[in-house]
Amino acid sequence: MTTISQTAGRSLRPSSTGGFFATLAQGAYALFIRLERRSAVKTLNELDDRALRDIGITRSQIEDAVYGQVKAELTRYL
Repeated sequence: MTTISQTAGRSLRPSSTGGFFATLAQGAYALFIRLERRSAVKTLNELDDRALRDIGITRSQIEDAVYGQVKAELTRYL
């Protein structure tokens, strides 16, 4: 008697569609994060120097603070 496997005829490699959608989702998320950070930089640039000093950064540190590039002078208050 011959047994026919249920997987006969199916490809053993994973579906490329799943990889495509995962890559698409990662790209959409990266775009969302980039737009959010650009918005944060724009908002902080609109503040005056006194307001920036109140939150603990200078104008030259805005992008470093938004993009998470922690530097020694940014962490002195923590």
